[in-house]
Amino acid sequence: MTRPLPYFEVSQRLSIKEKVGQLFMPAAFINDSEEEVLRLEKLISEHHIGSICFFHSRASAATNFEGKKEVIHNKNSFGRLKELIKRYRAAAKYPLLIAIDAEWGLAMRIENTPQYPYAITLGAMQNQAELVFEVGKQIGLDCRKAGIHWNLSPVVDINLNPENPVIGYRSFGDDKKQVIEYARAYIEGMYSMDVLNSIKHFPGHGDTAVDSHLGLPTIEKSEPELLQNELYPFTELMKKNIDSVMVGHLAVPALSHGKAESASVSKAIITDFLREKLGWSGLIISDALNMHAVSKKFDRKGTVECAAFEAGNDVLCFADHVEEGIRNILEKGKTAQIEKSFERLWKLKERALSSELVDGHLQQDEELMQNLAKESLSLLKGTFSELEEFRNNGFEYLQIGKQNGLFSELLSNRTNNGPNTLLGIFPKQVKPKDNFGLTDTELQLIGQTLKEKNTVLYLFGNPFVLNLIDWQQAKTVVVAYQDFRSFQENAANHFMGKIEAKGKLPVTLKS
Repeated sequence: MTRPLPYFEVSQRLSIKEKVGQLFMPAAFINDSEEEVLRLEKLISEHHIGSICFFHSRASAATNFEGKKEVIHNKNSFGRLKELIKRYRAAAKYPLLIAIDAEWGLAMRIENTPQYPYAITLGAMQNQAELVFEVGKQIGLDCRKAGIHWNLSPVVDINLNPENPVIGYRSFGDDKKQVIEYARAYIEGMYSMDVLNSIKHFPGHGDTAVDSHLGLPTIEKSEPELLQNELYPFTELMKKNIDSVMVGHLAVPALSHGKAESASVSKAIITDFLREKLGWSGLIISDALNMHAVSKKFDRKGTVECAAFEAGNDVLCFADHVEEGIRNILEKGKTAQIEKSFERLWKLKERALSSELVDGHLQQDEELMQNLAKESLSLLKGTFSELEEFRNNGFEYLQIGKQNGLFSELLSNRTNNGPNTLLGIFPKQVKPKDNFGLTDTELQLIGQTLKEKNTVLYLFGNPFVLNLIDWQQAKTVVVAYQDFRSFQENAANHFMGKIEAKGKLPVTLKS
């Protein structure tokens, strides 16, 4: 592995143009065509790109999900990822940082790789920071095996809005102190594997109801309110072992002199507030600059990249217009700012590239998954004795959503078409768009069952699904959060009275 030269030496070697190129982080896609791969290799080589961030495919990129392009799938996605990393690093004149969003593992972007539970699932666990540390450690290990240095996570937004279309399940919950505790444990786990982190989405994206991939959310709160809530995890976590802060695409007028501008291009928020008032001296990275919340407001190529840099971002993530952006920054940017941003980035490279990468195959830690399932399972309504009476009186099983049959298979010898109904809900998607993938017919059937039957409900998905139904009508409600095999096995054991539910819902449902 090529290690970077010390900053004091390399700072004298690179031209100002090369230093600007180092600040750009274009997107890389594992399912790109050879033509697209060659184009990125050329971009890296000719413009001295400092880092790249991997995504699955152009068709599945967040700002394109409403499109109709076919998403390409690759059984050997991990091998393809390693191959591309090798090629892109070879194309770089200077050591290249490889980044990814792997909040719940490489599977967030790379199919057929280990997936660990969402943050909302981890947030259901009580006093289990050690387990969260192990999740961060395993994800960090997988990153190292892939050749990735920088995991752009964790999300430290507080989950304050049940209508949030983009944060929700990615947050540890609505308890700010637990968000801090679990985020710190996750970071320390990655840190033990020498993987860089980035807390996001500053100044706090939790209390929004607009998807910033598509539009600009606004938070109308005073600065004191923000310091007590949204900003609190950032101010606490920035005190130790934080490599970077990612600035989100959301308007917070109280921090930008009343302007309804995106934080990601706001000098008032990034430079005046985050840098000067809060005293953050580390690296700042923008959220993806292709996201419509900000990209649609800049018509000319390269202007959003320049605006993000001038506002105070050191690294420009998902920069679509590199050549034009470099030219604009060279024309308008201050040399002192360019030098300082380059210094922050290069010193991060020195740390990230000081350790050798790890060889080996990816392997899911099944024992860890079982422990996470046991500690997160949450009994929202009902008692142990009521469940026992329900089982003894007999029940039929009804499954809504995805037809993964493990939960029903484990209980098949107990169903006898009795008067009770065991209802398993397996939402087709974790995001709230289109009712989590549940059809109107399915929601009507759930409503009818809850109204007419003596029902025990197990939910294998985002707990905010419960806001769509009158769950209070059920005799017992249990949230399992995920439909992984270990989570279904654990839920079946709970239904059979073999284990207790130890978790607690980490968010507040609609009253």
